[in-house]
Amino acid sequence: MEHTPPPSISSDPAPPAPPRASRLPLYLALAYSVLVIYASLYPFANWRDRGVSPFAFLHAAWPRYWTVFDLVVNVLAYVPLGFLLTLTLRRIPGGRWAAAIVALLLGSLLSFCMESLQTYLPSRVASSIDLACNTLGAAVGAAIAFWRGKRIFRRIGQLQQALLAPTPHAEIGVVLLGIWLLTQLSPETLLFGTGDLRHVLELTPAVPYAAQSFFVLETGVIACNTMVVGLFARTLLADQAYPHLVLIAFFILALATRTLAAAVLITPQDALGWLTPGAEVGLLIGTLLLSLSLLLPAQLRIALAGAALMAGTALVNLTPGNPYSEAALAAWRQGNFLNFNGLTRWVASFWPFVALPYLTAVGRAS
Repeated sequence: MEHTPPPSISSDPAPPAPPRASRLPLYLALAYSVLVIYASLYPFANWRDRGVSPFAFLHAAWPRYWTVFDLVVNVLAYVPLGFLLTLTLRRIPGGRWAAAIVALLLGSLLSFCMESLQTYLPSRVASSIDLACNTLGAAVGAAIAFWRGKRIFRRIGQLQQALLAPTPHAEIGVVLLGIWLLTQLSPETLLFGTGDLRHVLELTPAVPYAAQSFFVLETGVIACNTMVVGLFARTLLADQAYPHLVLIAFFILALATRTLAAAVLITPQDALGWLTPGAEVGLLIGTLLLSLSLLLPAQLRIALAGAALMAGTALVNLTPGNPYSEAALAAWRQGNFLNFNGLTRWVASFWPFVALPYLTAVGRAS
């Protein structure tokens, strides 16, 4: 009688689990939506009912004052939103078509709500032209995501797997770091300075202006925040991703952003106006302290980042008025960038108060 031999148990290792789906598009879409809402409703003041239906803009005549620049900006502003929403919704039933259509509808709905609310803001003008341009922008972004989104998302996933450490909430950290980079576009804030609440609470500087006190405090603010940003970014980077080179590239990008913003928003001659003696010394001290801090274990790095964040926030609120900032504002061609200026100032003011809980959560998880 023949006996069938028992099936052999394979010694091959089990296939690796598929990588966890990235939530980065979702977080970016939420963050960008908040930016759109802020820019659309700024300055959030003098709300009033003017006896006009919030939907009257739908059948109003063509606006009297408009420029091609305004039309282009209204289109471009919603392209990233349509793109990010489509990537976020890529797994809903119906596939790419459904994701693109829903993203377009959500973008249009957001624009419709913003235009309706602008009816109650005397400083804003609701317009069906803006709604049409915003909808067109959302459609362009959704179309880009429809045709190239899968390839782009795959590349984002590869970069995320190669660069980011496998820690919880790493995508949120990337978004926070990108928001910090946004704050460097404002020419009136101190270099790398965040957490200044004086314009929010209408407080006066605790230290009267003096060249020596400004130099010392500016140096401290920049040194502390150089450490904060460097250590914050280090918590996100994988050990095999050459973190030191990535940090150098990120700081170069931040300084280039600051320089370009000053050149465009003020004058090309003021492109390096932020490079004051205090900034030079602060960058040098901050870089040296950051280099030493990177040698510490991960838990100590996170704790040091939190301490430097609190110290930098306290110092920036003690720093006297910056005469360079006042001169920059006097020459700043704000125009269409007025709303953007308010946005960057508010983001810079509250960034430390969001970054500190994040660092605390990462410290507990590690």
